Amino acid sequence: MRPEEFNLRPIEERDLDLVLSWRNSERVRSYMYTDHLIAPEEHRAWFARTRDAEFPATLIFEYQGRPVGLKSFNQIDRHSNRCHWGFYLGDVELPRGCGTVMGFLAQEYIFEQQGFRKLCAEAFAFNEGSIKYHTRLGFAQEGRLVQHVLKNGRYEDVVVFGTFKENWLANKEALAAKIFREDAAQ
Repeated sequence: MRPEEFNLRPIEERDLDLVLSWRNSERVRSYMYTDHLIAPEEHRAWFARTRDAEFPATLIFEYQGRPVGLKSFNQIDRHSNRCHWGFYLGDVELPRGCGTVMGFLAQEYIFEQQGFRKLCAEAFAFNEGSIKYHTRLGFAQEGRLVQHVLKNGRYEDVVVFGTFKENWLANKEALAAKIFREDAAQ
């Protein structure tokens, strides 16, 4: 994989139909806090709220010039200089490691371009892939929220993660070397 094959850019109106199809896919919905199919009106209201953010906080992840995923920042707290992120890959036909690239670019964006000091994340305890993903990207597990979210009729535990700008800066080069190499097998 080569860095120039990837890009993060602000979401645009032209992305809405594709993003709605991703959000409503069973593969993505199964890991979101909400279970229901999102109606077009609800989706447009969500998009309108994203445009009100103080900086581009909802980004489209592109691979070789085509949209393949979404990264969003929320719970933005400038006083404490922290925020949370959410994400998904909408496209399933991607080389292994693209999600890690998306996380790499998103940390570069939030820490280096937007100047935040802490990035927080949450994952369902049953989502082993997301837990490994955060660990691979340098996040530390900060806690567990027991029976925290009602999902498919069950209360599910949520694992809480965090990472800091100084961790990102200290580990960025090593992570880049691991991701952006010809034989990168994640």
